[in-house]
Amino acid sequence: MRAAVLTQFGAPLTVREVPDPEVGGGEVVVEVLAACVAPYAAEVFSGERNYPLVPPVVPGVGGLGRVVHVGPDTTRLRPGDLVWCDSTVRSRDDALTPDITLQGWSSRGEGGARVARYLHDGSFAELMRVPTENVFPLPAAAGDAPARWAALGVHVIPYGGLLAGGLAAGETLLVSGATGNLGSSAVAVALAMGAGRVVAPGRNQAALDLLTDRFGPLVRPVPLTGEEAGDRAALSAAADGPIDMVIDLLPPSAPSSAARTAAMTVREYGRVVLMGGVGMLGGDDLALPYPWIMRNSITVRGQWMYPRTANVGIIRLLASCTLDLATERVRSRLTPPAVRRLPSVTARADTGTHPAPVTGDRSAAVRAR
Repeated sequence: MRAAVLTQFGAPLTVREVPDPEVGGGEVVVEVLAACVAPYAAEVFSGERNYPLVPPVVPGVGGLGRVVHVGPDTTRLRPGDLVWCDSTVRSRDDALTPDITLQGWSSRGEGGARVARYLHDGSFAELMRVPTENVFPLPAAAGDAPARWAALGVHVIPYGGLLAGGLAAGETLLVSGATGNLGSSAVAVALAMGAGRVVAPGRNQAALDLLTDRFGPLVRPVPLTGEEAGDRAALSAAADGPIDMVIDLLPPSAPSSAARTAAMTVREYGRVVLMGGVGMLGGDDLALPYPWIMRNSITVRGQWMYPRTANVGIIRLLASCTLDLATERVRSRLTPPAVRRLPSVTARADTGTHPAPVTGDRSAAVRAR
C-alpha cells in the first residue's frame, strides 16, 4: 500500500510503498477514506513538540474508512462497514489505569510507548490496523462527505472534556483558548449539548468574529489584553451572570497566566477542566491559589482525551445534525496528483481554526503513482 511516512524529524513526509497491515485477534483493518491534518502537525513533524514518535512512522490521528478485514473475535463489524477509527488506544490489562497511546501520534509513559511500538502507524495510509474496540460504525451519510466527518476527530476531544466537567443544559461555559482549533470546536460542541451561553476569550479578533457570526448572541467574545485582573473582570462581565464551568484548551505556547485568568472566573462550586498544553514546553506553573479553591469549593480536574463512549455520543450529535457539519470549511482536499504537496498542506494546517482533511477515493492522498 501507499503511505505518507515521517522518516525523521525535520524531514518532509515521504509517500512510498509500505507493507499492508495484517489483521490479528482483536483487530480490524480499515481502508482509510479521510483523515485530518492537525493544525500543529508541522510542530510535531519538526520535533518542536518533542512528541514520542519513533520514525520511520506513518503519522495521522484517527480517520474514516471502510472495514476490509476483521479479526476472528469480531461479532458485529463486517467488511464494507463505514466506520470511525479512534486513535486513543488503551492497554487491555489494567481496567483502572490503562496505559494510553494516540496511534500514529503520541503516547504516555513507558506503557504507552510499548503499545505504540505495536500499533505504530496512523491514518496517513491506504490501510490502517486498529483495535476492534476503537472502531465505531457511522451513518451512511458520512460516506457522502468524509472530509467533513473527519472533523469528528477534533470535536470528540472537547466533548470528552465537557462530559468530564458535567456540562448541563442552560449552563454558562467559558472556553479558554476559544479561537484555536480545539477551542472553537468546544464552542460548537457545548452549544450542541445545550449550553445557554459560551464566553469566548481570545486575541485573534478575526476568529472571534467568525464565532459570533456563526453562533450569534449565544457566544460572548472577549478580546484579551494579557493583564490578568482586567481580563478577568472583562470575562466575568461578558458572562452576564455566574460562570458554571471553565474548560481550558490553550496550546503549549500559551502562558499559564492566561489559563489562570480564565479558571478564576468560575463561580463558587464551579468546575474547571484542564485539557490544554500549558506548561508542556516549560514555563511557569498554573499556580491556582489554594485558599481560592478551598473556600469556593472549586472542582479542578485534568482530562487527557476522552472515554471510549464519547465516540458514540459525538457520532450521535453529528448524525442528528445537533452538531452541524454543514458550515465546516474544508480547506484542503487532496487528490492523487496533489499528494506530493502533503508536506506543504501539513505546514499550512495551522492557519485556520479547523484541521485540513486528507481525503479521497481509497485514500487518494496516498495513491499517487
